[in-house]
Amino acid sequence: MNWKSEYKTLLWIVGLFLFAFFLPMQNPQFRQSVFDALALTKWYAQEHVLLCLVPAFFIAGTIAVFISQASVIKYFGAGAKKWLSYAVASVSGSILAVCSCTVLPLFSGIHKRGAGLGPAIAFLYSGPAINILAIILTARVLGLKLGIARVIGAVVFAIVIGLIMHFFYRKEEQEKAAAQLAMPQEDDGRPFWQTAFHFIVLVGILVFATWGEASSNTGLWAWMYAHKWTLVIGFGLLLMYSLIRILEIAWWQVGLGAAAVLVTGIFFPGHSQLTFSVAVIALGTILSVNPGEPAEWISETWTFTKQIMPLLGVGVLVAGFLLGMPGSSGGIIPDQWIASVVGGNSLGANFFASIVGAFMYFATLTEIPILQGLMSNGMGQGPALALLLAGPAVSLPNLLVIRSVIGTQKTSVFFVLVVVMATISGMIFGVMI
Repeated sequence: MNWKSEYKTLLWIVGLFLFAFFLPMQNPQFRQSVFDALALTKWYAQEHVLLCLVPAFFIAGTIAVFISQASVIKYFGAGAKKWLSYAVASVSGSILAVCSCTVLPLFSGIHKRGAGLGPAIAFLYSGPAINILAIILTARVLGLKLGIARVIGAVVFAIVIGLIMHFFYRKEEQEKAAAQLAMPQEDDGRPFWQTAFHFIVLVGILVFATWGEASSNTGLWAWMYAHKWTLVIGFGLLLMYSLIRILEIAWWQVGLGAAAVLVTGIFFPGHSQLTFSVAVIALGTILSVNPGEPAEWISETWTFTKQIMPLLGVGVLVAGFLLGMPGSSGGIIPDQWIASVVGGNSLGANFFASIVGAFMYFATLTEIPILQGLMSNGMGQGPALALLLAGPAVSLPNLLVIRSVIGTQKTSVFFVLVVVMATISGMIFGVMI
């Protein structure tokens, strides 16, 4: 036996043995951290995979198949007009109630279709950072000044970070722009309104399926939350029309899928996630048995799922172990310790808040009650803004997936830029307030 070739395997075995042998299971904080890691993973699977990520995967598949590469390049390509591409990318999050993980399939989709690095990064940051629900809730719960600072900071962040990333990799982007100019013009093959209609319907399902509970029982947001599943059903009917009219799938196939969803809803009332699951299975089955664009759509959707889901699962598990469930002090790094080092407006407090925010996973809107608790325990206004700007847009699961799309170096640069800019913004805001 050639032992030199077996050293790597031996080291892995020894390492895993030592890890298992010295696990501090008697330590209550360690046991609670393990519990919180599993609890966060379960919560993420129940609340975000089905209603957030699955629609996002289908939208990413739509981008990859139905939106022509020429269209993406026109608005987001390396050679597109910067004012247009960055303006569109930096405000795109205002219509999407997505978290740092849900935006990943959409980012991967436009990047795959030829979007320039700068606009793609601007879109990646702005998606979860400036959704309109988060901005309004921040202003109402944490104060108007912090809400205004968040929206201004997020838009500026998206543009500046995108421009800096483009500058750092300008040679590569110039080569990409030259290659795109040499590409033959694509024929979309269908009217623009059909593609736009199909895309908007899927975005509508994503937005309303994940619509969060309002802070009061009155107003437009509360009404939408109360009728969210009615709105989802409405968009589902529009999706049926799109499948039959635009994708030219046989009406009886779509009808059978709709019947399965209807029967599930009738026999299991109140189990909206089960009904939604049946709808997803029905859609996937219909697409897989129809050649051409339907089969390509489900294939691209599955490709994004394979690439992103395993990394997200590992990332959520690790984030739960380190920082616990949102609102819990069960992580190996307790919330009380975090709160004790983010008081005031020092460089260290703002930097620490940015680092914690950049690693911790926040679902859409959950950062606000968490910040409310931290601020009641002495967190300064500056560090609060730093965490708001770094947290919802970046997370450990998010970074693992970004690395698989654009590489380790670019992901590291993006992470550093987010942390540095969040720290500086927090200090400036703290001085102003």
